[in-house]
Amino acid sequence: MDDQNKNLLIATGLSFVVILVWFLLFPPPEEQLQDQAGPNAVETVEGDTASTPAAAPSATTGGSDTAAAPAQAETVDAPRLAIDTARLGGSISLTGGRIDELILKDYTVTLDEGSPNVQILEPVGDSNPYYALYGWAPGSGLGLEDVPGANTAWQIESGETLGTDSPVTLRWESPAGLIFRRTIAVDEDFMFSVTQSVENASEGTVSAAPYGIIARHGEPADQKNFFVLHEGVVAIADGKLTEIGYSDMPDMDINQNEGARAEVTQVTENGWIGFTDHYWMTTLIPQQGAPFKQAAKYDERRDIYQTEAVLPTMTLAPGETQEVTTQLFAGAKEYETIRDYEDAGVVRFIDSIDWGWFFFLTKPIFWMLHQLHLLIGNMGWSIIGLTLIIKAILFPLAFKSYVSMAKMKELQPEMEKLKEKAGDDRQKLQQEMMALYKKEKVNPASGCLPILLQIPIFFSLYKVIFVAFELRHAAWFGPFQDLSTPDPTSLFNLFGLLPWAAPEPGTTLALIFIGILPLLLGISMWLQQKLNPAPADPTQKMIFAWMPWVFMFMLGGFASGLVVYWITNNTITFTQQYLIMRSQGYKPDVFGNIKSGFKRKAKADGDAKGK
Repeated sequence: MDDQNKNLLIATGLSFVVILVWFLLFPPPEEQLQDQAGPNAVETVEGDTASTPAAAPSATTGGSDTAAAPAQAETVDAPRLAIDTARLGGSISLTGGRIDELILKDYTVTLDEGSPNVQILEPVGDSNPYYALYGWAPGSGLGLEDVPGANTAWQIESGETLGTDSPVTLRWESPAGLIFRRTIAVDEDFMFSVTQSVENASEGTVSAAPYGIIARHGEPADQKNFFVLHEGVVAIADGKLTEIGYSDMPDMDINQNEGARAEVTQVTENGWIGFTDHYWMTTLIPQQGAPFKQAAKYDERRDIYQTEAVLPTMTLAPGETQEVTTQLFAGAKEYETIRDYEDAGVVRFIDSIDWGWFFFLTKPIFWMLHQLHLLIGNMGWSIIGLTLIIKAILFPLAFKSYVSMAKMKELQPEMEKLKEKAGDDRQKLQQEMMALYKKEKVNPASGCLPILLQIPIFFSLYKVIFVAFELRHAAWFGPFQDLSTPDPTSLFNLFGLLPWAAPEPGTTLALIFIGILPLLLGISMWLQQKLNPAPADPTQKMIFAWMPWVFMFMLGGFASGLVVYWITNNTITFTQQYLIMRSQGYKPDVFGNIKSGFKRKAKADGDAKGK
């Protein structure tokens, strides 16, 4: 590859970085959606709990009556009803009937012996409150005290423990003579069904709107804050996917109807809304095929992030009973589990996984990785197998690129003669070189275009390995027992040969004393460079010389699975390029290029000492 091709590659890479940074710093403004139905006023409470829809529009006028919600007490010590399934543990607080304590029995926080299970929901009063809350917004004929909300003291009507085959029912009678019931069921995985019913035992016609809320106090403590991963609100509304990061929610506009910073969408048919983290998700799923209002809110005063699903207002004549069932997903973002829920009717639920911009590539790439994992049973070898398959698919592009490079190498002596002949006349040099390319039937850009076409594919592969839940606590061999965490080995103890522990991950010592995988990554990049002589330009030569070792330390703290992918990709690329270039009559002098690099360094050191 001559200087022009190298400059083109560098310029293309820099352009990509500039565009990426621009979109990160100055994202396009999102359309502000107007609330069209459902409760149109929100009252915040004085205590430490989520905001709740406080009023529903009148059935005839669309107006509302609002009233202040009562103060909220902590729910850690409130009366509770246990949750116990094969995969879930926890409890429901009878204060508000909240699902606010949920533990995943299949997953531990770390691989250390005695590590606690992952807890994704926590009650108010714990360090990171995060819970699901249901209630009714009052309409005509009702006040806030006549409907259940955040602080309602529910009674157990049936059931002792919520299990897969044992739903529970809560009951509350309002001062207005209405009887509210809430029946909660759960399947064998992570899906709850919440049936809210109301019986009008009063003598007048009343109306109310059922709602569900997911509230999170503060940002998650283990948030990654990495541009390649979305964490925050994720929603589907009539086929449109919306993602709002936690950091973006405080910048949402004040919605006058909601009385808070909010983005509101009226869903006409299918949708859902919730919060997604790296590996876990909590999502409200109203009945598909029916309209509802969804909202993402942020309470600045109390630092509470909130998603809502508000269902249409129900009007009940005296003696009438109505009910509505919604679903709540709270658990791990397992690909097969989420896909099964989509097959069961949750529209586009698979898009709750962060597929990114190149979703048309990441989805099939992940499917291939998933199938390899099912076949091989080891995620490390599956990553290597996936990289081999993708490199094989892209081989025709790589072949064309490396053949072009080989031809350019053959022309290198002629190009050097043209440079000497043209001197400082750049225009004449360009004309002479274009004539040479035409004579030899060589296109300088043909070596770069195939490489550029591969960029989205390899970025998608990188994205898949980063976000895939299946990499969490996935073992490879030996010390590599969790491919979602950095390399546990270290130069500090000679990769485990010396009898002392490696530095703690994330520390300065861990960055300096890198593991075996980052070291292999640096070596593989360095060897790939040595297929070609060092560039003549001093600046380019310095950049290329330092690049492998800078990347070695930069990427050393990344997930082991990602580093395995990079090492495999570099090794295959080196092998392909070497064999293809030899097949075209150009023999890369790898050892010669390595020796010349050391000779130049020794000469430079000698000159420096002489001065």
